[in-house]
Amino acid sequence: MRKFTLKTLLAVLLALPAMVSLAVTLKNDAPETYTVKKNDTLWDIASLYLDKPWLWPELWRNNTQIVNPHLIYPGDVLRIRMVDGKPVMEVVRDKKRMTLSPEMVKENKPSPIGMLPWSAIAIYVNQNEIISEDDYDMLPYLLGNQSASLNFVTDDVVLSRRYGRPDDQYRVVRKQSTIRDTEGEVLGIQIHHVADATMLEESAGAQWLVKVDDSNFEARRGDRLFSGEFTDAQDMVLQAATDQRGHVIGNLHQHNLLGKHDVVIVDLGSSDIAPGTVMGLYAQGPDIIDGEKPRYANESNVVRSVFNDGSTVQQPALKVGEVIIFKTFDKASYGIITRTNGVVKDGFIVAKP
Repeated sequence: MRKFTLKTLLAVLLALPAMVSLAVTLKNDAPETYTVKKNDTLWDIASLYLDKPWLWPELWRNNTQIVNPHLIYPGDVLRIRMVDGKPVMEVVRDKKRMTLSPEMVKENKPSPIGMLPWSAIAIYVNQNEIISEDDYDMLPYLLGNQSASLNFVTDDVVLSRRYGRPDDQYRVVRKQSTIRDTEGEVLGIQIHHVADATMLEESAGAQWLVKVDDSNFEARRGDRLFSGEFTDAQDMVLQAATDQRGHVIGNLHQHNLLGKHDVVIVDLGSSDIAPGTVMGLYAQGPDIIDGEKPRYANESNVVRSVFNDGSTVQQPALKVGEVIIFKTFDKASYGIITRTNGVVKDGFIVAKP
């Protein structure tokens, strides 16, 4: 069963193709210099200088000093200078760190910063998937063992319900949630990788015997056996959304309120959007019923006119942040929140940034 290590994921996702050169405008409050800190990302730094941080490659494009912006390290000092009327980012190395002996540099040199916090994303590429409701319902599931255990760990032998043709290797997966759009239509089932399992006996009565391997968490009765591949890590080219529009319909943190670096689920599938698409996050308040005493449309005892009399006022959608789509499925996608000036909730709109 194919797995992606974080090292492999970084190599795949950070190999971004060159973007078409675009004009960039610095923010009025952009700092003259900035010292790179641990846990910074290129996106965070670009956000200090640009209103459209997805255009960050333009800051480096004309600078031969920075051959690879992914090789910028904590302690480096960055500064902007103008070349032919265009802003160019320069890097001034930390001289104290750079004068260390080769052996000390090798031992103490920190890791270069990445474009996005892949450490916050890797687990969701490797251990989460969205599959159709029909496919989920057809998966075999764990029943129990001879010790009457409630939970199962590595090397435990468990009886499983028999379904279809057996495979040698499985993932033990657990249903995390049912993904629905804003109209209540089911878009898929969110599953989480709990452990691996190996087939031991295909005809244990009318069931199967499997051995639990490599547990991430304790398996439970009712957990399913999934023999399919999880969606591979996907190459990304940063690009702003154009006419795509959808909603935040869930998240992978089981939180009601979300913020920067949380992963959300949006109701746009692979036919609607590609990994690397940058989208704005917008909050829209409830409609207001105008009258002698204005009321929100979602208040109890609010009576709406059956006629279009102009009494309903629709509030504008206000931008509160940005999200980058990094993994797509048939009817939904994962995105990481990269900027927000407030909390993010289910129902927020995602659209052109």
